Amino acid sequence: MYALLLLVGFLAGTIGSLVGLGGGVIIVPSLLFLGVAHLVPEVSPQVAVGTSLVVIIFNGLSSTLSYMKDKMVDYRSGLLFFIGSGPGAMLGAWVNQSLSLSHFSLYFGLFLIGVSFLFLFTKKATTQSKQKHFRVTRTYITNEGDTVTYGYHPMTAIAISFMVGFFGGIFGIGGGSLMVPAMILLFFFPPHVAVATSMLIVFLSSLVSSVTHMVMGNVQWLFVLLLVPGVWFGAKTGAWLNKRLKGNTVVFILRMVLILLGVRLVIQGIS
Repeated sequence: MYALLLLVGFLAGTIGSLVGLGGGVIIVPSLLFLGVAHLVPEVSPQVAVGTSLVVIIFNGLSSTLSYMKDKMVDYRSGLLFFIGSGPGAMLGAWVNQSLSLSHFSLYFGLFLIGVSFLFLFTKKATTQSKQKHFRVTRTYITNEGDTVTYGYHPMTAIAISFMVGFFGGIFGIGGGSLMVPAMILLFFFPPHVAVATSMLIVFLSSLVSSVTHMVMGNVQWLFVLLLVPGVWFGAKTGAWLNKRLKGNTVVFILRMVLILLGVRLVIQGIS
């Protein structure tokens, strides 16, 4: 059991940091599946989510520290988005209590499949030359030396991040699976900046929503102790890979992971 959870943590940290998800898309279904297979003690969806959110705190922190060294984190935007995602995460954690195992698996699976299709549009968004007039604008110089302009309207950004935090609190995923495509598609963030900034938001949102789950008693602390070391080093590995892989490769890996997990959870939810 110990080695298995360390491996789950490492994979979650690597994939989460690589694409800015936080790792909950790996941890939550893995804990549910391993419990059903009697490879680890079985836990409820609420405990799986609560445990995942505590672990994601360390994933977000490790990833953010790695991306900070390369000056890829947009701190002001991240903090603004957190104004919306923080309350949304708390509300999502409360709503999570009313979901049964079958409903949880079905909704979570459909959610992951839907998110995977959002990434079909990321290439179009990142190559689009037309610029919009945003109230807040930023510039970023890519590794290739190109200057990219991106931005957003603060109230729109806060509203979107609220919904991202809400889903993150419900499903224990940290919200990055929606935040990254939203930043790329709607606000024209450079992909590397979107991923790095998403990990900052994931860290802050998970910190808030995990406290809610702790109060509700939805945390399996033995699992946390076993998952955190793998997640910490996996997050650093994912950040290292992010700087070396092509954007299209990263998106392809992400979509495949989301689709496979989503299909398995939908089957589990309707069976």
